[in-house]
Amino acid sequence: MGPGGSQEAPYALKADVPAGTYHVICDAIVIRAVDVTFDLIWRRGSTDMPIATWTQHFDPIPGNFDAQAYEVDETGPAIAFQSGDQFVFRYSGANTTSTQAFIPNGDGANANGRIPNITLPP
Repeated sequence: MGPGGSQEAPYALKADVPAGTYHVICDAIVIRAVDVTFDLIWRRGSTDMPIATWTQHFDPIPGNFDAQAYEVDETGPAIAFQSGDQFVFRYSGANTTSTQAFIPNGDGANANGRIPNITLPP
């Protein structure tokens, strides 16, 4: 994912989610310096309601393609579930020269990192 690009991962919600802290792990392979904006979204039909948004700068690890650890806690409001609602994780890149500057670590321990995941508030 590079400049102007974004990726999203939707998940069909099954119940209410209380207000609280979302624990996000998004270890990634970083090929070029990039500013990544992360969004947690509650989607109902065609309406997106922001839960949390933040930006993080990443620089590549010189001479290696191991995953970089990235872990953050973000607070968000409660979600009042209705059938068809989705929880969406979206990330987008800016200020980079590569279309593949930031690649979430789908290889887990094989890339010396963790599989990206999100823990919802208890």
